[in-house]
Amino acid sequence: GDSVTLNSGVQTNQQDRIIWDYNGFRIAQILEDQRKICTNVQCDEDTERLRGRLKLDHQTGSLTIMNTRNTDSGVYTLWIFSDIRFSKKIFSVSVTGESSCLKASVDKVSVVEGDPVTLNTGVKTNQQDRVRWYYNVILIAQIKRDQSQICTNDQCNEGNERFRDRLKLDHQTGSLTITNTRITDTGDYTLYIISISSRFSENIFSVSVYGRGPTPFWPGIYAAVAVAVIVAVILLIVAVIYCYKCRARRNEANRTKRDNQESRAEDSSPDQRETFLMKNLRDSNLNQTEAEAANETPT
Repeated sequence: GDSVTLNSGVQTNQQDRIIWDYNGFRIAQILEDQRKICTNVQCDEDTERLRGRLKLDHQTGSLTIMNTRNTDSGVYTLWIFSDIRFSKKIFSVSVTGESSCLKASVDKVSVVEGDPVTLNTGVKTNQQDRVRWYYNVILIAQIKRDQSQICTNDQCNEGNERFRDRLKLDHQTGSLTITNTRITDTGDYTLYIISISSRFSENIFSVSVYGRGPTPFWPGIYAAVAVAVIVAVILLIVAVIYCYKCRARRNEANRTKRDNQESRAEDSSPDQRETFLMKNLRDSNLNQTEAEAANETPT
């Protein structure tokens, strides 16, 4: 709601040329002939955003924006051309508070290099609507009030070759399709729609183009790998526990067997032990007698 003045900081003369741009829109200018001064739609007939809210100082070239709105936030660039010098000044303007205009929304879009991507407006345009598409600050496509005046790519912006023959503009909705996408197409695409009722809307599409192969926007692959790793770890833990229990059971069985043998030996009666000893004694005497007989010399 307040007013703001962007001061040029200079004193112009009859030979200076001044141009004010807002995000690629020419909104005000002073030509060499001071009488050729325009603001807003007088400079760019397709610009409605600032209609009736600009004042241009004829002496300094400073620009005043009245009755500011949230959607006036952005970068304003001042160009000053003279016979002996060239200067450029940038103003980053932030407007806080409520606004009667629609606030810009940001949609994130991902696409694999080589595939097409469509940036949908989500609206149905009519003969009176004007549509403009910008890549960063470059005008790449537009629809004017006369539907026959539809341009794409270098038809709108001479010398811009980035999207040559790769743009399609829907005449009914204003949606933009980029075919055969490239990594260098990554960036912000801004849509402006201006209706005859001076209603203004702005949408921003943040487009990311990735190369072929695993990419951050394939969550299914990473989820499958994560599940496989978790299952493998669980199976390994189960196998270790099973082996430990089997070894413990074998050790327990061997311990029990030894205990049973020792218990049976301790439980043997005295008569059995005596018989065992007598048998061993007889066997020993017999072996001794046989040895002596073998050693006797014949006479």
